[in-house]
Amino acid sequence: MGIGSATPSAFDAECELCEAAKTTEWFFEDDVCWVAECEACGTPMVVWKRHDPNPPEEIRAVLLDRLDEAVTAYYRYEHRVDENMRSIPTHYHAHARPRGAFYGHGQRRA
Repeated sequence: MGIGSATPSAFDAECELCEAAKTTEWFFEDDVCWVAECEACGTPMVVWKRHDPNPPEEIRAVLLDRLDEAVTAYYRYEHRVDENMRSIPTHYHAHARPRGAFYGHGQRRA
């Protein structure tokens, strides 16, 4: 399996991000990550498919590129990347927050 694949050592059955329930709109998915609207804050977020808070730099770069691509394709706001994993610190994910704001509810879509 590839580096982003959910192997038994890279999956936690108790983790919401490993579960990857499609409760909001999803913008992208491949074998490394998925990008969807965050259920809590309404901003796009990228989630690594490996249950690990520290992706190697080359994987992190790919994840952030996928997030940027989704924001560019689906939203009309300038964003900043927020990698502070507040509520799920054991599984890498990052949010594309509107510049000057925290939440994305009501942001203009492309």
